Amino acid sequence: MSDAAGENEIEQLRARNAALEAANASLQHRVEELLHRLYGKKAERREDDHPQLPFPGDEPEPPPPPHVDEAEDEEFETITYKRKKRGATRISKDMPRETVRVAIDEADRKCPCCGEPMEQIGEEVSERIDYMPAVVKVIETIRPKYACKHHEEAGVLTAEPPIHPIQKGMATAGLLSQVLVAKYKDHLPLYRQNRIFARHGADIPESTLCDWVRQAADMLQPVVAAMRTSVLESEVVQTDDTPVLVIDRQHQQGRRHGFLWAYVGDRAEVVFDFTAGRSRAGPARFLDGYRGILQADAYAAYDHIYATGHVVEAGCMAHARRKFVEAEKADPINVGHVLAAMRKLYFVERQAKQQSLDADGRRDLRQRESKPILEVMGPWIRELHRSVLPKSPLGKATGYAVRQWGALSRFVGDGRIEIDNNRVERQMRQVAVGRKNWLFAGSDAGGVRAAIIYSLVCTCGLLGIEPWAYFKDVLQRLAEGDAPDALTPRLWQATRNAQQS
Repeated sequence: MSDAAGENEIEQLRARNAALEAANASLQHRVEELLHRLYGKKAERREDDHPQLPFPGDEPEPPPPPHVDEAEDEEFETITYKRKKRGATRISKDMPRETVRVAIDEADRKCPCCGEPMEQIGEEVSERIDYMPAVVKVIETIRPKYACKHHEEAGVLTAEPPIHPIQKGMATAGLLSQVLVAKYKDHLPLYRQNRIFARHGADIPESTLCDWVRQAADMLQPVVAAMRTSVLESEVVQTDDTPVLVIDRQHQQGRRHGFLWAYVGDRAEVVFDFTAGRSRAGPARFLDGYRGILQADAYAAYDHIYATGHVVEAGCMAHARRKFVEAEKADPINVGHVLAAMRKLYFVERQAKQQSLDADGRRDLRQRESKPILEVMGPWIRELHRSVLPKSPLGKATGYAVRQWGALSRFVGDGRIEIDNNRVERQMRQVAVGRKNWLFAGSDAGGVRAAIIYSLVCTCGLLGIEPWAYFKDVLQRLAEGDAPDALTPRLWQATRNAQQS
């Protein structure tokens, strides 16, 4: 073998070794990431939120990318943590209240010095929370039948039966509401509810409970359709999606993934939409005709919506931050400076919230405080991106930030836009917790029903409405023929508040 051929083979082996090392590092990072998800802390919160942070501002400039020698001289950032105080039990003013008076007998409240009766000078009041088990009862409806004993042809006269959401079923609006809230708010699968009802003396088959959910969702669908119209009237819509297992007998594994998409508008309303797949057809159908700002992650399904020119793209800083957090162990110095800058951005957001600024005031504050941070942060991340391997954890983080920088920084120039998509992500947690309990949807139709009920349950949560009371009233009124457009949680609450004032 010639020297040239030998050197060429050595270079190939070096290149192969470098590729294997990069692949091994990527796999090691993936293993650590999965282990962290299983056993690590879920929160990424850091308590070092003091506004004076090392990147950028009046402090020294951030370090150059690692291929410059001076980067080695930077010190690690010191992070401190504060233990949260345990909160007190909160009691709603709407809870039923029973007063128990514990007084001293008149004969025992005489003064030991003079024997005169003591006078009441005040009271000591304490509160305890009691619990009464749920009551499942049978409502027996008796309708007398009347007939003329002289004229059989007059027929039989009977009062009309009371109206119920499921007219030929045994469930009242109250029981239907309990089934919906237990499954979609409290995450109790129907088979567990069957056992609970059986303990109370009502052995309701799981298939019957499932049919009740189906009929209730069908009744509530027009209400959610009205909510969708309201959401699409918003100036800014936030969206996110999450997978849900769906039973599919025709699939090789007997199951597949469907997706629940959440859309949150300006009016504290969230609407869920179920799709059998994650293609762009889902958001395109839901957002058809929308004109405004769409805040989402960088998923490609939204690109054609932005391409129409009718919808402005806004990014999610929390998504970008999460990727840097995942890369922190691989390069703590550079990632630490990016996270410090992001914390300063979030400090500005807290200032805006504490000052209750409107959209214009928030924009002005961001222009003064956040824009200078981004003007240094953006070029620095782009320079850092050129110095790292694209497939490394840091390369993926910087690549995401570089590609999405325009959308990520759009919030600075528009006070209507949030810095991140966390408002809609919080609504996805309800689905995530429920998914761990009911595990899957029985069909695509079941996914659609879940989207309907989750829309109402989560919107009730946003508005502070007790969901059982809402469902009980609305299901009964829908059965009686009330217009569904006026029964969305937001309008239902407004009507009740007006009646009580």
